[in-house]
Amino acid sequence: MSKIKDTDYLSVSARIRAMENRLLTRARMDRMLEARTDDEAVKVLAECGYGEVPELSGRTLDALVAQARGEVYRDLKAAVPDQRLVEVFQMKYDYHNAKVLLKAQAVGAEADRLLMDGGRWSAEAVREAFHRDDLKDFTDPFRRAVAQARETLSGGGDPQLADFILDRAYFEEMRTAARESGSTFLEGYVRLLIDATNLRSMVRASRMGKGSDFRMQVLIEGGNVEAHTLASGKGGDLAAVFRAGPLAEAAALGAARTAPGSGELTAFERACDDAVTRYLAQARRVPFGEQAVVGYLYAKEAEFTAIRTILSGRMAGLGADIIRERLREAYV
Repeated sequence: MSKIKDTDYLSVSARIRAMENRLLTRARMDRMLEARTDDEAVKVLAECGYGEVPELSGRTLDALVAQARGEVYRDLKAAVPDQRLVEVFQMKYDYHNAKVLLKAQAVGAEADRLLMDGGRWSAEAVREAFHRDDLKDFTDPFRRAVAQARETLSGGGDPQLADFILDRAYFEEMRTAARESGSTFLEGYVRLLIDATNLRSMVRASRMGKGSDFRMQVLIEGGNVEAHTLASGKGGDLAAVFRAGPLAEAAALGAARTAPGSGELTAFERACDDAVTRYLAQARRVPFGEQAVVGYLYAKEAEFTAIRTILSGRMAGLGADIIRERLREAYV
């Protein structure tokens, strides 16, 4: 098969540049936050291509986001020369569903309401295959991880260990797909995402007083900063380890919150996400190529999160300033 060139993305890049005009900008977020009623807040989303919401509730909000997410992935998967660009963003829903099903089975609970569509396979397909214990039609890393996590839970193991197994497989699949796509931009995104995940794990492990053995269990291989460096004594000074990279600000904030009872992590978490956003936003300076697809998919995922944050906060009666503190940088 001939190598995919950036010019193969001319058409889809042009479409994406037009679609970027409908993304949820900071100005639109502010209008939603300052709207007098929830109905007025939801109407702002019409400018972003969302359908009407007759009555705002948790259920209608879930449906709104799920429908939009499905449309985005179906549309771009049919339009891009390499579907792995899209699948890298879909994988998290597959692994989320696996976690939900495993934990529900372990405690004898119903999982359906917590399953999410948007993955490479429908939530229903994953659920049915899981209950048949027949995952032959799924990828090898996914199948192996589910089997190993299921064995861990059935043996009375810590549910957190099952999560670690699935998380490692998730990032393994992301790294492989990014590498095989040939996109250095996508590979850079995955490495940065692993760094941000590992930085979060280090801060939380320190707050819980966990040692190097625990850290090696939770840390993911494949980032710009090697996992063994973080797990060793060299990783104790997070600000120094991440000083030269895009997570420098986040690491400094996290380092100040590593002691038990050292304060909330809101600003730290936001800085981690903002660092990833700034990396992906570089795609807007590239006229055409796979960067446009990767950047837009990330922008839509960030948009879904922002919509949930704003509307859920409003429904909970939170003030605009409190909700605003939880919002991340906008892609546009």
